[in-house]
Amino acid sequence: MNRTQLKRSGILRMALGGSSDPLLQQEEGGSSNKEPPFLLKAAQIALVVSLYWFISITMVFLNKYLLDSPSLRLDTPLFVTFYQCAITVLICKGLSLLASCCPPGYLDFPSIRMDLKVSRSILPLSVVFICMITFNNLCLKYVGVAFYNVGRSLTTVFNVLLSYLLLKQTTSVYALLACGVIIGGFWLGIDQEGAEGTLSWTGILFGILASLCVSLNAIYTKKVLPAVDGSIWRLTFYNNMNACVLFLPLMLLLGLRAEISVKPPTWRVKGRTAAIHNYQHVAL
Repeated sequence: MNRTQLKRSGILRMALGGSSDPLLQQEEGGSSNKEPPFLLKAAQIALVVSLYWFISITMVFLNKYLLDSPSLRLDTPLFVTFYQCAITVLICKGLSLLASCCPPGYLDFPSIRMDLKVSRSILPLSVVFICMITFNNLCLKYVGVAFYNVGRSLTTVFNVLLSYLLLKQTTSVYALLACGVIIGGFWLGIDQEGAEGTLSWTGILFGILASLCVSLNAIYTKKVLPAVDGSIWRLTFYNNMNACVLFLPLMLLLGLRAEISVKPPTWRVKGRTAAIHNYQHVAL
């Protein structure tokens, strides 16, 4: 087989098998450490994306139920967000402990321990993160699920704007035209929501602020990743841990009043702090 035929057959095997240098592998008789086949990697990516869509949509409906359900009457958006961050911290720590107990290679999860120096370096991202998830939930509280993504559709526009202002990165004309289309769709959504009589300017404002914070979150995430050795799991742990600490004075500062209705409807429990709120849940 000459070199031209070798190239052609190698390119075909590269497309189906995920090989990065088929000519070199054929000439050397193949490599013992082969990459996963292309079809397998594509299936894994499709599975991850599908799970992300499913969990994301499920969380939107679940948060909407928690924040705006007439049956719950749970007017505590900050505490709901604080609770979700706390659960995330526990999950990360639990998986880290489980990985340390399992045989090597059985569960690939980094070791996690609290380091105040790393936590301080993550703090700017945590402040943006708190704003992002708080504005997300507040937007969802004041608008319907159908309009929720429209209210937060300006993320791409803010990405382009902040990339130029903060990172000095220019954008192509086509990207700017796409941003114009997004802004047009945003105003069209507002117009249709107003025609139906369900428009909430408060929800729209929170949606715009959420879009801004999502863009800032992406920029700061890239900046602080080296502080956690590029581990997204460690970053998730520190980010949510910082958020839990910052949420406590924030809830007290805003005078949070947790109002929980349980069945029978005549039994209503009120509390002023997150700590009292937790004790109430234990009692219930």
